[in-house]
Amino acid sequence: MRGGQGEARGGPGGVPGGVPGRADVVPVGAEGGGGWRVLVVESDPAEADPLMRALRRHGHRAAGAVTGTAALRAYGQADLVLLDLDLPDLDGLEVCRSIRRVDDIPVIAVTSRDSELDRVLGLRAGADDYLAKPYGLQELMARMEAVMRRFRPHAPVPGGPGGGVTACGGLRIDTERRRATLAGRPLDLTPKEFDLLHLLAAHRGGVVPRKLLMQEVWAGSWSRRTLDTHVCSLRNKLGSGDWILTVRGVGFQIGPR
Repeated sequence: MRGGQGEARGGPGGVPGGVPGRADVVPVGAEGGGGWRVLVVESDPAEADPLMRALRRHGHRAAGAVTGTAALRAYGQADLVLLDLDLPDLDGLEVCRSIRRVDDIPVIAVTSRDSELDRVLGLRAGADDYLAKPYGLQELMARMEAVMRRFRPHAPVPGGPGGGVTACGGLRIDTERRRATLAGRPLDLTPKEFDLLHLLAAHRGGVVPRKLLMQEVWAGSWSRRTLDTHVCSLRNKLGSGDWILTVRGVGFQIGPR
């Protein structure tokens, strides 16, 4: 990201591969305990670091990816992606297309490419909004809020609970607040992980086919790897593989509790 105005001159933290002392994915800061999980995809640390600090001051949790490859590995743990289009390994438009093929996570392109054609290409690649550098921090925050207002979780699953709390052993899923706890401990789930867990819990006692999972959670964008990755992440966060069982050739189910 080529910079905003004042403190907004920032993007994700890190520099292109091979630079000593920097990783291609910068973890979420400890001081950012609430708000949205924002992945800032930016290769220039002079822009990434100040932006992540500003996001944390506004109550969000910020992580940085310095390459397109790192962004494609990390976006599943975020609620919102701020994506520079000028990356050292992949073109940002291709990164955006790759994300959009399997996920509807909100993406805002934040880039120095500021022609009308660039904006059209960015939006057609799947970006929910497009902000050219230099930009003001307050404008960025307003655009983030507008994009997140438009983002809506999937409707309740047919046959599943329409609201309230779904309980399964020590697991409680609050579908209205979109919060899940295990033995009273909050689970830090991404929107897709929450939708996937809710869908499985709503069909407790039965097997949910892969095709149904992809239709309901990813709007039919089929990707076996995407589904398996999210199931693996959920198992890790639940602390046991027994929570989600694989039924070979069919799909997944919540384990007996």
